[in-house]
Amino acid sequence: MNRRHLLRQTSALAAGFLGLKTLSQQSSYALAPQRYGPLQADPNKLLDLPAGFRYVAISRTGEKMDDGLAVPSSHDGMGAFAGPNGRTIIVRNHELSPGAAPSKIYGDLAQRKLLYDAGKGSTPGLGGTTTLHFNTKTQKLEKHFLSLAGTARNCAGGVTPWGSWISCEETVQRASSDNALEQDHGFNFEVRAAQTGLVTPVPLKAMGRMNHEAITFNPAGTIVYQTEDAGDSLFYRFLPETRGELWKGGRLQALVVRDRPSLDTRNLTGSKTPVAVGQPLDCSWIDIADPLSPGNDLRHQGFQKGAARFSRGEGAWTSREAVWFVCTDGGSARKGQVWHYVPSPYEGRTEEARYPGRLELFFEPNDASVVDNPDNVVVAPWGDLFLCEDGPGQNGVVLVTPEGHASRFAMNSLNNSEMCGACFSPDGSTLFVNTQNPGITFAITGPWRG
Repeated sequence: MNRRHLLRQTSALAAGFLGLKTLSQQSSYALAPQRYGPLQADPNKLLDLPAGFRYVAISRTGEKMDDGLAVPSSHDGMGAFAGPNGRTIIVRNHELSPGAAPSKIYGDLAQRKLLYDAGKGSTPGLGGTTTLHFNTKTQKLEKHFLSLAGTARNCAGGVTPWGSWISCEETVQRASSDNALEQDHGFNFEVRAAQTGLVTPVPLKAMGRMNHEAITFNPAGTIVYQTEDAGDSLFYRFLPETRGELWKGGRLQALVVRDRPSLDTRNLTGSKTPVAVGQPLDCSWIDIADPLSPGNDLRHQGFQKGAARFSRGEGAWTSREAVWFVCTDGGSARKGQVWHYVPSPYEGRTEEARYPGRLELFFEPNDASVVDNPDNVVVAPWGDLFLCEDGPGQNGVVLVTPEGHASRFAMNSLNNSEMCGACFSPDGSTLFVNTQNPGITFAITGPWRG
């Protein structure tokens, strides 16, 4: 990269931040006029959507899959991939803890070698992933099957640039004499979207053992960012030794706000160091010495060395130029925050000290009528953010424009279960999203505006 190109890129990033700051500060945070109009009551009492939008409900908990097993419950994070002949392949998490395995989930455990944790034959890990093949032209599910088994509480994750899904365990349970676990948990696992049947589970230990939530990549596809679901969590990045081969190891680091070491970004009531919406913060990164963290203390290691503290990091997604991540109960009202990180043009290299990445608090309404504890997030191909709610009452999907204006896009009209797993098909025609319990995946189409 020559100096002229670097200066142009740096100036563009600065201008982008200024624009976001101005627009965010001008936003009132009251729900803006509906981008797609008011929600229409669903006669089937499953999902309310704006006029002109429709859904098909697929791969429900308990349905028989093509491998003869039943769809597990507790649908969660998902990623969508381009499949053969224009099909979309979806890899979907299931946030289930270890327990007695009903035969309809794991059969007779004949494939025990493909279970990460068989639980000594009595309480295997019931989390994992299922893979769905969906035709966006006909809006029909053509195939679904179990693809990762024996893991625990697979909450969110993220798509890789090489066509796989990283499924994240949101637990730090360890094998001991007090339980039937055979393996330690708290790791990430990779599932190739194109693979049929169960993958061999390989824990990506160098990425850290923690209450993992989501991962995403920098726009160049060379660095992994990770969120952690804890009230005093950190924001991490992983520098792989070899691109596309995460199991070969790498360096785990945590984000530091320059000139404000150990910054508490949670903006809780009475905070002495609140972060203003739209305020650009230059960043650096510190190494985490012990990624395996037997004492579940990664976040404490990092904070003591100057890393910034966040409140329950959850969903994460990458747009063309930036990384977005959600803190589900940040803010004085504890109703959630959305953060925006623009990586350095030299991200992960020594030159980033001169041209640092920048962090910005993009969205913090502190009002449950605007958004109530956002969890998973996806950036639409045209730039809008779709936030899945996981609040104490009725939950839905909230749309936030790049200017910071919010409007409601969908509402769970069946029950108060969280919404989760939002992702778009590669052709941009279909938004996939789940209600967690009972687990239902919705494929939504309509007059998208980009």
